[in-house]
Amino acid sequence: MEQNIIVNNQYIGRFAPSPTGRLHIGSLLCAVGSFLDARANNGKWLVRIEDLDPPREEIGATDDILRTLHAFALHWDGEVVYQSKRHHLYREALDYLLEKGEVYPCFCSRKTIKENGIIGIDGMVYNGNCRKQSNFQSAGKNPAYRLYVDADEISFNDSIIGCYKQNIKNEVGDFILLRADGLWAYQLAVVVDDAMQKVNHIVRGQDLLVSTPRQIYLAKRLHYPAIQYAHLPLLTNRQGQKWSKQTLAPHLDLNHKEDLLRQVLIYLGLPQPIPADSCENILRWAVANWNIKQVPVNSIISEN
Repeated sequence: MEQNIIVNNQYIGRFAPSPTGRLHIGSLLCAVGSFLDARANNGKWLVRIEDLDPPREEIGATDDILRTLHAFALHWDGEVVYQSKRHHLYREALDYLLEKGEVYPCFCSRKTIKENGIIGIDGMVYNGNCRKQSNFQSAGKNPAYRLYVDADEISFNDSIIGCYKQNIKNEVGDFILLRADGLWAYQLAVVVDDAMQKVNHIVRGQDLLVSTPRQIYLAKRLHYPAIQYAHLPLLTNRQGQKWSKQTLAPHLDLNHKEDLLRQVLIYLGLPQPIPADSCENILRWAVANWNIKQVPVNSIISEN
């Protein structure tokens, strides 16, 4: 199965951080990469806060993220969208799929899945136990809801890494759209939000590359237009770990924001030296010199 043709001619991109902590150098690279590609194509750049998992969120992180983007002159178009205010849209999408018979309830525990599944490309591949027992119920237990996955190979042409293929049936299997604890799964929320916001270009980190075939498949089931993807190289520490909250990535030091911005632009393949002494002027120069084909594919070791 291949991705469909993009129908919206105006470029609409986005940056969609989760408020689990303050921004770090890897977050900045994704924000800047998506911003530059949008602006270089005379497009819109939206910001969406993906705040659907309260237990993982850090108090004050959302405000800090927005202040940091503003400090780096990464000014977005329109109002910031919050996923926590869009539950009705996810429910409508799930109800549509339920009505079409493309989703089923799953009562299996994590322990059962681990014992009976196999390791796939992004966790355990569900063995389809509840798919085979559509009338099965567990007393007093809320189900998760899974999407039937019947396609074998999903492929798309990434603007940075080229052709990417994944056997979604064997490597991922039927995946969750609504968790048993009542929280919406990332895969459903991101697909619905991108469609509702008319996003047609997504520039993000390669850690989300393995999720893209699922999102393409789900978007097709919901009859949404296709999206052009570009997956940026990951920034890692010297141990090869992606910079993140879990690997103790240092927060961005706004006292050195121009130096940090220049460093990110070098990571993104822009030519040196980078002139100008303010974030606004540095970004103006970067937009004029942006070429997504110059972005490196492989991970980059960063000291920041």
